[in-house]
Amino acid sequence: MTDQVTPGIIRKLWAGEAEIFKDHLLRLDVESRRFRFGSAVSAEFIERYAARAFRTGAIVHGYFVDGTLRAAAELYPMGDVLPGEAEAAFSVEREFQNHGLGTLLLERVILAARNRGIRTLCLNCLAQNRRMQQIARKFDADLSFDTDEVMAELKAPFPTALSLAREAAADAQGVAGAMLQAHRLATGRLFDMFMPANDERALEATGS
Repeated sequence: MTDQVTPGIIRKLWAGEAEIFKDHLLRLDVESRRFRFGSAVSAEFIERYAARAFRTGAIVHGYFVDGTLRAAAELYPMGDVLPGEAEAAFSVEREFQNHGLGTLLLERVILAARNRGIRTLCLNCLAQNRRMQQIARKFDADLSFDTDEVMAELKAPFPTALSLAREAAADAQGVAGAMLQAHRLATGRLFDMFMPANDERALEATGS
């Protein structure tokens, strides 16, 4: 049974946030890392992967909780000029799995692909990754089974003025949410800095 989605925000990652993306991938446990990359990979591999991800034209959506990236969806267009196909990949940290994040992120990936004229989305996953296969089926994906891999292929609708407006609104909401989270974190840090001093003054005033 899927739990309620943890409160957080979804937004696109900027090119300068490769370090944040890397830290998220490094936090994946052994199984989650294997499901994401199809095999066991080292920390050094992840560091190289994250460093070049944004140089390949990828569109990465992230799910942030209290300013920390906890899940990501990557969209890699196939081809440089007006690509009609793209690959998608997902990663969710262990404690945030089974919360509906994969479905939310795939919705954003499909919207981004649709608005860029990408009609076919391909998603490879290990045969043991039943969770990802269930998510793909929600979007009427065609699944092809091999010995130890599954290829999911789904079609994105044609772009419309409404779909373009939806992505623009989601981007604006994501930026606003990021700013709000940053403000809350900064306020929390200031509170933590001054609370010990305030506590000491209160003790002195009471003669304790």
